[in-house]
Amino acid sequence: MVSLPPNPYITDMHPILKDRRSLIVYLAAWLTLALMLTAMLALPGRVSWAAVLAFTLPLMFVYAFITLSAWYICKAFPLGVAPLARILVTNCLAAVFSSSLWVLAGFGWVAVLNTLQEGMIPPAWHIDSLPLLGSSGIVLFLLASAVSYLIAMFEASREAERNALQLRVLARESELKSLRAQIDPHFLFNSLNSISALTTVDPPAARAMTVKLAEFLRLSLRYGALDTISLTQEISLTTHFLAIEKIRHGNRLAITVEIDDAAADCRIAPLLLQPLVENAIRHGIDGLLGGGTIGINATRTGDQLHLCIENPVDAGALPKEGTGVGLDNVRRRIAGLYGTDGRITTLRDASRFTVRIDIPVRTPEEN
Repeated sequence: MVSLPPNPYITDMHPILKDRRSLIVYLAAWLTLALMLTAMLALPGRVSWAAVLAFTLPLMFVYAFITLSAWYICKAFPLGVAPLARILVTNCLAAVFSSSLWVLAGFGWVAVLNTLQEGMIPPAWHIDSLPLLGSSGIVLFLLASAVSYLIAMFEASREAERNALQLRVLARESELKSLRAQIDPHFLFNSLNSISALTTVDPPAARAMTVKLAEFLRLSLRYGALDTISLTQEISLTTHFLAIEKIRHGNRLAITVEIDDAAADCRIAPLLLQPLVENAIRHGIDGLLGGGTIGINATRTGDQLHLCIENPVDAGALPKEGTGVGLDNVRRRIAGLYGTDGRITTLRDASRFTVRIDIPVRTPEEN
């Protein structure tokens, strides 16, 4: 037996009852059905059209609200979750039960009409009409069930669109926060202090660092405004950042970049690697007297893009609690952009710290 998960929306108000215009359209449709049923019952000519209409019209509007219960069956046994056989059996049983109640209500309504006007609805005529009324009730309830499932599918589609929009908004907010986090006062102060120190001892280096800093800021603002950029552009932005750090750290900082040709044109979110490289310098290179080498590697395997950032660590130092805001921002961005299709993992051994990103491949044709 398949157990269904609890559904918190079962007790929600019916969507037709939430909107006045939808309710008016719904009742207008039932008015048309009432006129059609009146015609079928009155055509034999045994009872006047006025009497049949007085009998049929109130009953149909009552049944219009009874069939709204099909919505709650739909929510309790949703398509794709509940077994199809259970859905069919449940709706058929509900249709028979609702139609039976409706037919019983018809007996009461006939009694009321005959009280108001004796002989208005002959009992024999009503008995002869029961097969048509009962079958009509079953068909109408099943039709209401089908419409309920269509409404549920439409609402699920709209909810998915809202969730997708929310994810895009969150991703954009994360990108902006990440951008602010990368061009933070710590980095700018270090760069400006280095430029200030170089102006007296090495003016050409100070000018070079100023130009590189301006170029990095220009590219950061330019790429940060885009949804995606090529991996080549992201590497270019990252190398501009490393060029600034290279001037600050001198020979203590070395860089290796290995990018597969198949990965070069893949599209990624801008400023995805830069905060990881900044972490590699801050928590790796800065803690080593002799510095070390930061490695950037990108490969493509089928529909997956693999990005790795490696940096040396002090073998004798205990692992730090966390690596700053950069890694956390990247993790959140990947979750917002790719959901469960993207992941970020870290690995630390005796001498190296590695951050690996695995995300779906997005090519220029897909953007």
